[in-house]
Amino acid sequence: MSTVTQSPNLTPRPQRAAGPTNALTAGQLPRWARPAALGASIVVSAVAMLLIGWSWAGFAIIAAVLFLIGFTIWAYVTEGPRHGQDTFWGTLVWLAFFLALIPLVSILWTVISVGGPTLVKPGFLTSDMAGVSGVQDRNAALGHGPLMGGIGHALVGSLLITLAATVISVPIGLLTSIWLVEYSRGGWFTRTITFLVDVMTGIPSIVAGLFAAGIMLTLFNWANNGVSGGKHIMGISAAIALSVLMIPVVVRSTEEMLKVVPNELREASYALGIRKWRTIFKVVIPTAISGIASGVTLAIARVVGETAPILVTAGVATAVNWNLFKGWMMTLPVYIYRQLMNPTAPAAPAPSTDRAWGAALALIIVVMLLNLIARLVASRFAPKTSGR
Repeated sequence: MSTVTQSPNLTPRPQRAAGPTNALTAGQLPRWARPAALGASIVVSAVAMLLIGWSWAGFAIIAAVLFLIGFTIWAYVTEGPRHGQDTFWGTLVWLAFFLALIPLVSILWTVISVGGPTLVKPGFLTSDMAGVSGVQDRNAALGHGPLMGGIGHALVGSLLITLAATVISVPIGLLTSIWLVEYSRGGWFTRTITFLVDVMTGIPSIVAGLFAAGIMLTLFNWANNGVSGGKHIMGISAAIALSVLMIPVVVRSTEEMLKVVPNELREASYALGIRKWRTIFKVVIPTAISGIASGVTLAIARVVGETAPILVTAGVATAVNWNLFKGWMMTLPVYIYRQLMNPTAPAAPAPSTDRAWGAALALIIVVMLLNLIARLVASRFAPKTSGR
């Protein structure tokens, strides 16, 4: 029998100790590289600002630039040019993201910190400004009395006007988008409607207010033999103005959502002998309801903070008005504007400023609640994807 002799070249090599320099991690940045680069950038930026004069904006800019340059060079030297470029653009995207967060966080922090104490005052959400005079505001500014008045009438007016505008806009916008997607043939009329919708998307809000005020003024002049007496200024006029701003947003968002629905769903429904209108309302719309709800929410957010069209259509009120078809109404944006520009006590504007900040926080909360409701509606009516 032949014997197999072991070659000297097959002797086992000594094992290299596992660690940061093993073959799997060679040429790669360590896990602590990003925090280390960020910490060094912050320290250098802080030292530089202490030497030249402290500024939070300058501190953030210098730290971001140093981190971008330093971390990119580190990755370029360690991992090579390709990874260096990828690190540069990835870091730039993250810096842009945090830069976009700065105004949002700043606004939320300012509104909550300044308007929060006013919003939680007893009666602020339920009381109105009827009977509140400059004498009471001067006493409140001097600490001789509580802050009187609230946003109850403005809150009611905003909710009623926005609800009425939504009731007007959603059916019109939804049916228009259904016609554009399901029934139109792409002719000149379809292109004209699409062009007009695009134009209306960017229309100034004051133009919509003047349009609604002109229509209601014409109707009242016709009904009262040329004498309107200012009766055209009421909540429904403001709702019409806001609907002019909402309709194009609803149309465009709903149209895009309907186009996303696969044609196979429509063809399957037609193959079962279901009529087109029933297919649209039983198959197409339920499939796109999540996007439609988001579009409606976007349209509401577009108009709930409008001030100019409300001023010329609903006017200014100091008491609660539940009737959309009679009398002036107050909304939260107009309330904020009036409290800041025309304080109840011009010599002591602090109470009016506090009310304005409290109303601003209430307006943000209303928008957040509307978004939450839209998400709940979308999740409730969205098509089921599981087998249950």
